[in-house]
Amino acid sequence: MKGNQAGAILITVYGNRAYDDTFAELQDVLEGSGFSCMAAVAAVAEHSIMRQFAKGRPDLKDKEEILKFAAEIRSKMEAGALTGELRLPGNRPYREYGGVPMKPQSGRSCIKCGLCAKECPVEAIPYDRPNKTDTDTCISCMRCISVCPQKARSVSKILLGAGSMKLKKACSERKKNELFV
Repeated sequence: MKGNQAGAILITVYGNRAYDDTFAELQDVLEGSGFSCMAAVAAVAEHSIMRQFAKGRPDLKDKEEILKFAAEIRSKMEAGALTGELRLPGNRPYREYGGVPMKPQSGRSCIKCGLCAKECPVEAIPYDRPNKTDTDTCISCMRCISVCPQKARSVSKILLGAGSMKLKKACSERKKNELFV
């Protein structure tokens, strides 16, 4: 990528826990590629694994807020008020990420339609064997579970329960969408 100092607006969507060092990493990648980071938005959505956290989000209140953020960014851009010297939260060096131990697996009801393989953003499910999962490649986004017409993909109920208990305190309170300009 070559940004040629084009303005960039960073967006992260997170599941009501925290976005950790996402902005720091994204800003470093974009600025390292020649973009000028002008604004950023952190938006809350339903957690991709423990769906009880932020269930139903983004909701109407979120959507209204994001539209206000967009209007504010546009207004500041048109006024020339975005300098490209954006200060975003995050640590450098980034927090060590060990991955998520929950990797979706296919059950007996899998009809090998291949929709999960087609929709997997990292190609962790082979097209010729959609009932398998490359657990080293899988990022635990749970897209395959959400698109499976047979509901044949799932994660370990024991790990899901343990993960839910671990995240309960951090995810129970409604988190806010955030704008950085």
